[in-house]
Amino acid sequence: MKKLLVALFFSVSLSFSSVESFSGLEGNLNIAGGTAHIKCEKEAIKNIMRKYPNISITIAGGGSGIGIKQVSSGLIDLANSGRKPTVSEVQKGDLKLFRFAVDGIGIVLNPKNPISNLSTKQLQDIFSGKIVDYKELGLKSAPINLYTRDESSATRKVFWKKALKKSDISKSARVISSNAAMKTAIKNDPNAIGILSLGLIDDSVKAVSINGVYPSLKNVTNSSYTVARGLYLLSSGEPKILAKAYIDYLRSDEGAKIVTKHGFIAVDK
Repeated sequence: MKKLLVALFFSVSLSFSSVESFSGLEGNLNIAGGTAHIKCEKEAIKNIMRKYPNISITIAGGGSGIGIKQVSSGLIDLANSGRKPTVSEVQKGDLKLFRFAVDGIGIVLNPKNPISNLSTKQLQDIFSGKIVDYKELGLKSAPINLYTRDESSATRKVFWKKALKKSDISKSARVISSNAAMKTAIKNDPNAIGILSLGLIDDSVKAVSINGVYPSLKNVTNSSYTVARGLYLLSSGEPKILAKAYIDYLRSDEGAKIVTKHGFIAVDK
C-alpha cells in the first residue's frame, strides 16, 4: 500500500532539469486555463524570465474548459487543466497530457462560521438548494450564501463528481470566475459556503472536514480525503521546444520545490 501511494502521489524520479535548461532559448510562450495553477506557475515564470530576458511567458485564467478549447484551436501554446480532457477533446485537439501536481478541493467558509464538518448528504442538500438556512444545520438562523464556479471550471466538475456524487447544483448559487476570486468572496461574506483549491486555502478562509476527514495534503496523500485531482499542462501535438522546457522545469526537482511551496503535491508523471 505504501509503495502504491508513493507511485500515485510522490515524485520519486523527478528530473534534474533546472532553470539553467532554458539557456540558449528565446521566444514567447502563452499559457491559459485553470486558475488553481496560476500562483504556483507565476513563481516559476518569474524565475525563468528574470534569468532569461529573451523569453516571454504569459499566463491567464479562464477555466480548464476554456484552456482546452484555446490550446486545441492554436490560440495558446499550453493549457492549464485541473481535470483530464475527455476522449473527444483529446481527439479534436490532438492533446498531449503532462501532470505535474496533485491538488485537493475543499469546502470553505468564512472564518467566523462555527461549522467544522459537513456530511455528503448535507453538502448535497446545501448545493442543491434544499437547505438554505443555517438553522437547518443547528446554528442561528441566517441565509446560506452559496458560491460555486462556472461550468468551464475543473474545480467545479471534480467537486461535483467526487464530493456531491453528481447531485444537483442550485441555479441560484453565485458563480465565481476563479479560485482567487472565490477566496475573496468567502472571506468577505460571513454567511458564505464555497469551494477552493487546497493550494489557495489560508487563514483568510476556513476549510471544513467532509464526513470527518479534513482536506489536508497529508489526507490527500494517504487517500483518506478523496476530493482531489491532478493538475495538468496540455499541448496540441508534441510540445514545441520552449513549451517542453517549461513542462520539464515544473516537473523537475527545482519545480517540485515551487509546487510544494504553494500547497500542492509534486509529481513527475
